[in-house]
Amino acid sequence: MEQIPTLFIVTFTTLLAMINPLESIPVFLKLMEGKDDNAHRQVARRSCFYSLLMMLFFLLFGALVLKIFGVPLSMVRIVGGIILVKIGFEMFLPSSSGGLFSSPGASDGQAGDSAFVPLSIPIMFGPGALATVLGMSSMVKNPIANLGHMTAIVLAIIATMFVTYLALIYARAILGKIGAKGVDAATRLVGFFVSAMGMGLVFHGLVEVLQLYGIIAASQVA
Repeated sequence: MEQIPTLFIVTFTTLLAMINPLESIPVFLKLMEGKDDNAHRQVARRSCFYSLLMMLFFLLFGALVLKIFGVPLSMVRIVGGIILVKIGFEMFLPSSSGGLFSSPGASDGQAGDSAFVPLSIPIMFGPGALATVLGMSSMVKNPIANLGHMTAIVLAIIATMFVTYLALIYARAILGKIGAKGVDAATRLVGFFVSAMGMGLVFHGLVEVLQLYGIIAASQVA
């Protein structure tokens, strides 16, 4: 995790898998039912912008909030990893209710309110995305000294939200091409990798805890 390109790629792929724009497309189209293309673009732009702001906020100030409450970053990695594993399994083995991101507000047709809830929260910026942002920021021990690493994370967040925005504005075309079964298959595949990424965070968090309490030496871990 020391190389900047690696940090960018890992953050980008993890966040993109966590948000999973393909899973958001059916919900987005249901919310925007009966609306024109201009309304589609406006809601997609606003929802992605809201999510981007929240991710950047927790990236910059999440560690400070954790310090105020006395929560070590190693614990954030462990809990965040557990959350990713749980969500990954839910994506891989979707419930009979019809999807992971079903929401009571998804059928009310109020597009004016849907950009923030449920599109931005919890579909884009849910527990998994929050855990990912905090987990990746915890990899950077000194943000000022490692400005390049923080820049890589910020660029990965921006790139993720841009891809998500493109997926939403072309939602009709994408769904028409791959169909509902294609979305389901992609969601299950993404869920597997989300679980694997979560286990990686748990492993690194556990190693850091063991080092913190002197159970293992730092030189024992590559």
